[in-house]
Amino acid sequence: MSTAGPGPRESAPALRRAGAADAPALAEVWLRSYTAALPGVRRAHTDDEVRAWFRHVVVPVHETWLAEAGDGRITGLLVLEGTELEQLYLDPAWRGKGLGDRFVALAKSRSPEGLSLWTFQVNAPARRFYARHGFVETERTDGAHNEEREPDVRMAWTPVP
Repeated sequence: MSTAGPGPRESAPALRRAGAADAPALAEVWLRSYTAALPGVRRAHTDDEVRAWFRHVVVPVHETWLAEAGDGRITGLLVLEGTELEQLYLDPAWRGKGLGDRFVALAKSRSPEGLSLWTFQVNAPARRFYARHGFVETERTDGAHNEEREPDVRMAWTPVP
């Protein structure tokens, strides 16, 4: 399976709701992205546990969106739970190409009253990305309440009236 980014003539991936058949590919994107973006953060679950979580929880229970390239490759994912942006992960080859911006715009359109999220304090690129999209830090913790036991940051976006 190729993980290359878009070629010179390839159009932007299409965003669509995920279905049960997408769960395996979504889990693989999550695993690749987490490994690339957070190499120093302990993962609380094995690869197989992550795959089962996508199959039994993420896709069937939460509002899950994906980005799909023209050749059918899944290139990113967005998971929403009400006003909580639960997950936003991109295949590493697709970072910096505007896909994350499209997912945040979609999340804001789905939750126009506002959004909040958690990210790890060590994930400075994610914190900068969300700040660029109007999210502000509202809380910092020592990580005692997340499975990774990693200090984290709560961020929120509130629309301007």
